[in-house]
Amino acid sequence: MRTPTTRRRALAWSGAAAAGLLAGCSNSSGTSGSAGTQRDTAVRKAAVRLRESATRTSLDLLAHYDALLKKHPGEAERLRPLRAEVARQAKVLRGEGRAAVGRPPVTVAADPKAAVKELAAAEQRTSDAHLAALTGATPELARLLASVAAAGAGHVFLLTDGEPK
Repeated sequence: MRTPTTRRRALAWSGAAAAGLLAGCSNSSGTSGSAGTQRDTAVRKAAVRLRESATRTSLDLLAHYDALLKKHPGEAERLRPLRAEVARQAKVLRGEGRAAVGRPPVTVAADPKAAVKELAAAEQRTSDAHLAALTGATPELARLLASVAAAGAGHVFLLTDGEPK
């Protein structure tokens, strides 16, 4: 028999995932020589592009939260903790010293329930995008993306009250 997951438990779960995300990891490379240096440079550039893409994806999701909260302030109690988590994730993905760029406007449904359903779909797309990016990521970035994707999956669960798709 499966026990129902409470929102509190799911929030704790996504908080634990975020703690792992913020803890950070390190990766050392033992490649040497000019071929190794060129390869390392290419890997670093690819990691930067992948990280920038993941940051944009998370910032788009953050813009969706902001638009929903602006249009439906009655949802604030439920959504503010999730929004704060997404903001922390975007900040970690962005890295130190990099400025956030403006995001395109997000259209939100007039009905609060429909708007939250749309937000859950956006969370799912973001989580899926982070998971898809794992294959091209360095080990350190892969761990970060996996943590963010796991937290996103927890948010989807909370936003849909655990209902199947």
